[in-house]
Amino acid sequence: MSVSYSAPLMVRLADVYGKHSFANRLRAARFLRFEKLVSKLPKPVTILDVGGTTDFWEQRGWAGHPGFRITTVNLFPEEQKHENVTSVVGDATKLAFSEGSVDVVFSNSVIEHLRTFENQRLMAAEIKRVGKAFWVQTPNFWFPMEPHFLVPGWQWMPFDVRVAILRKHRCGWMGPSPDKEQARELVSEVRLLRRKELATLFPSATLIPERFHGFVKSWTAISGFPPDA
Repeated sequence: MSVSYSAPLMVRLADVYGKHSFANRLRAARFLRFEKLVSKLPKPVTILDVGGTTDFWEQRGWAGHPGFRITTVNLFPEEQKHENVTSVVGDATKLAFSEGSVDVVFSNSVIEHLRTFENQRLMAAEIKRVGKAFWVQTPNFWFPMEPHFLVPGWQWMPFDVRVAILRKHRCGWMGPSPDKEQARELVSEVRLLRRKELATLFPSATLIPERFHGFVKSWTAISGFPPDA
């Protein structure tokens, strides 16, 4: 659901469900590239969306499409609203799917939420194990505006400074969280990846930059699609 027009400007610009928001326009452009890659695969295409939601696929117009069989894996259950979109509860670091059992593993801005590089490594290993091809997008550590807290340079600040700020102020989608432990949990949840780290996690992948005014805003790791795609 889109945020209210009374929300701060940065929150409205970063709202991926706002029809005309900056973030949604970037997501739509990014998804066009994914559509082109998947268009080369035989139908129906099986897609495992790690950390995804039914809302996302509705927004992209793939819910109800007979050419795609989509399974979303998340920490919470969703009701089934479309014949081709199934929701399961699961752990991104331990996927309950057999090796090479899906055509494409898709993940959009999820791997940075796993707190530690070891957890990110486990998720990457599962994606490579389960999917014949994969598409993994994640924000860039070096982009000046942190996309979750919407504070410039947030990810470069000392941890305790970020906790202190979040205890007193709302930062993007988070806070204020006066409770110190809760604030620490929120800050520690997000670990943005550098390009070198992403290349380590997905050594066979092509890394595609998404640029904004010369800065790399996010990276997408792709592998396993037909060469002509």
